[in-house]
Amino acid sequence: MKLRIAAVGRLRPGPEQLLIQDYLDRFDKTGRNLGLGPISIHEVEAKKSGMSAEAKQLEKAIGPCSPICTLDERGKVISSPDLAQIIAQWRDEGESEPVFVIGGADGIDPGLRRRADTSLSFGKMVWPHMLVRVMLAEQLYRASSILAGNPYHRS
Repeated sequence: MKLRIAAVGRLRPGPEQLLIQDYLDRFDKTGRNLGLGPISIHEVEAKKSGMSAEAKQLEKAIGPCSPICTLDERGKVISSPDLAQIIAQWRDEGESEPVFVIGGADGIDPGLRRRADTSLSFGKMVWPHMLVRVMLAEQLYRASSILAGNPYHRS
């Protein structure tokens, strides 16, 4: 099962990009034997005209993918093993390419939030969207490690 990250903003070369690539490479290696991967990233331009314009671009990046999981401060806070179980359930149900959506500086348009099947939060604090990409990449790798039974995640 492929995974997709649809995100507002272009990631410039730097430490965040290196971390994301490292975790995505690790995910690919661990997930391959589990029927997971690869993960693709689709970036859309941040729009000064607001969330609505960004949502239209995100909708194109999402395409026919299902399910949709938004990363949003209003989302549900879950554990790493819970995320691993969500991913395993999607895989076992035959989902072809679930998509994780990361909004821009103003968040995710309410219409797109309503369309989401799941909404997750990395806590009550607000995080820069580029760091959310790093955290998501790490959690996806951690989820694949949990499913593979590797010792990376210790409860």
